[in-house]
Amino acid sequence: MSMVIGLLAGMFGGLVGLGGGVIMIPLMAGIQKLSQHRAHGTSLVALVFTGLAGAATYFLEGSVDISASMLLAVTAIFTAHAGARFAHALAEYKLKRSFGGFLICVAILLLAKPHLPTLVLSSSAWYKAGVLLVTGIFTGFLSGMMGVGGGSIMVPAMVLFIGMGQHASQGTSLLAMVPAGSVGAYTHAKLGNVEARLLTGLIPGVVIGTYLGGRLAHVLPDSALRIVFAAVLIWTGGRYLVAKAPEMKIIENNEKTWENKAS
Repeated sequence: MSMVIGLLAGMFGGLVGLGGGVIMIPLMAGIQKLSQHRAHGTSLVALVFTGLAGAATYFLEGSVDISASMLLAVTAIFTAHAGARFAHALAEYKLKRSFGGFLICVAILLLAKPHLPTLVLSSSAWYKAGVLLVTGIFTGFLSGMMGVGGGSIMVPAMVLFIGMGQHASQGTSLLAMVPAGSVGAYTHAKLGNVEARLLTGLIPGVVIGTYLGGRLAHVLPDSALRIVFAAVLIWTGGRYLVAKAPEMKIIENNEKTWENKAS
């Protein structure tokens, strides 16, 4: 089952330029019954391989800017560690709500992306480098916290602010997620948030799925795929947003314990 989850996540990720964590995490939590923290950590480990496989596929199509990837990664590797530790410190229901909000934001970005004007303020190399470095700061933190590759932030930023093409942005983001995701994954592993038994199925599934999705991305129009994918994300995100806090249950259990002691 873990291989099927990886295959689905990889295909969706390769098609729309995301790492696949937005699909993998809900499936692992729902089907494999992982805690939210373990789902995030396990997803991030698998996504390192997604980045490798996806970037290789896009590179063969000439759609990877290596220098841009390096600039994104150089700041992301520092904030990914902080994001992973921040996620670990959150209560389960708070992490679920945060993930739900993130999914809805990703869906909105996917739907709005074709209609947004480019905001390229300069063509200078310094301007582009600055945009990429700042994008890496935010991407790294979100990657470590949410257990995702960060393509949902990197791709729009590169398209809108530096005028990079869609396919090149997707390939570049996949390559950048390898070092950033590695740092976040290592941090999650040290904190005990990685379910190693699932990786033997997830990793080959993600690699194969990302390859297939990346190949299809160059021949299929993505408008319909974007709408379907966004609808799935909004539905899933809405369910996560209403995650209940456990305080009342804890209080009730404590009250029963005291009643039993008193009797």
